[in-house]
Amino acid sequence: MKQRDLVKKLKRAGFQFERHGRSHDVYVRGSDTEEIPRHKEINEQLAKAIIKKWGL
Repeated sequence: MKQRDLVKKLKRAGFQFERHGRSHDVYVRGSDTEEIPRHKEINEQLAKAIIKKWGL
């Protein structure tokens, strides 16, 4: 899955960009935090796990 597609899903779910890490971007929603790798393509298993975790 493309990183920008996963970020769009997170933003629609209310997550907001907080900061850049060394190789990840951090998104928050209240006390919920998710780190997204900064690659053009994200491993399908990781993307599915994040989608399932937050019910996207």
